Amino acid sequence: MDGMVPRMRFSVLASGSAANSTFLEAGDTRLLIDCGLSARQVGLRLHGLGIDIKTVQGILLTHEHSDHIAGLRVLSNRMRLPVYTTEETAAQVDGLFAVEHIHPGKNFSLGDLTIHPFRIPHDAVNPVGFAIEGGGFRFVQATDLGKVTPNVEFALRGANALVLESNHDLELLRSCDYPWSLKQRIASAHGHLSNDAMAEALGGCAHSELSVVVLGHLSENSNTPSHAIAAGTRALADHRSRGYTATLTSGSVYAATPLFCVEQMLEGMAVGE
Repeated sequence: MDGMVPRMRFSVLASGSAANSTFLEAGDTRLLIDCGLSARQVGLRLHGLGIDIKTVQGILLTHEHSDHIAGLRVLSNRMRLPVYTTEETAAQVDGLFAVEHIHPGKNFSLGDLTIHPFRIPHDAVNPVGFAIEGGGFRFVQATDLGKVTPNVEFALRGANALVLESNHDLELLRSCDYPWSLKQRIASAHGHLSNDAMAEALGGCAHSELSVVVLGHLSENSNTPSHAIAAGTRALADHRSRGYTATLTSGSVYAATPLFCVEQMLEGMAVGE
């Protein structure tokens, strides 16, 4: 990397029911969280952000569902990237270049990053979210969870950047053409967060140094970006009334978000007296 090394920056390369992947960098360490895009698409989206895929050093895997692993085997082997995931999840995914087992609740280091995997309630074998510290900042990704447990609430605290699930609008879920069994699964405690549940969690963890929130895993059939962002905006109303202007946006399966530089965003936030 040329010039000043960013202390922390990230982009949600894809987020939705079809594909999920996030890029995160702090200091000299670059990684991916999940790889639900094809290896080619990951490379193209990183290139569009000015990132060479050859500089990525590893992949954190939250769980084994197809929208999180579609390009994992190819990318892991092509780029010789180790995959960090729970033993139970690793047993569901064959043919990886290398696997490093991680344990919920036990921190580990990867280059300049300290990574805290935390348990999430979802219908997978042993799924996790990640709280990641590096460069003096804290990034948290919590998607694919049916409810916000005390364990998740604890992980969200102090985040400077947050990727938080906002999968469905309850009314749109009730009226969409999904089979009833799928609707029940989505709305269950081991399914996906609604906009309302996201808003409650976001309102509970917002603080003056939360610089950016990306709402993730939006359903194309039972949600819209405008519904999710409206719920997030309501959750941040008190935060904004005190002058804190955290950026709120949503991820997409079709394009990466901008490359958010956490330090620059915090410096640019308008804080009321």
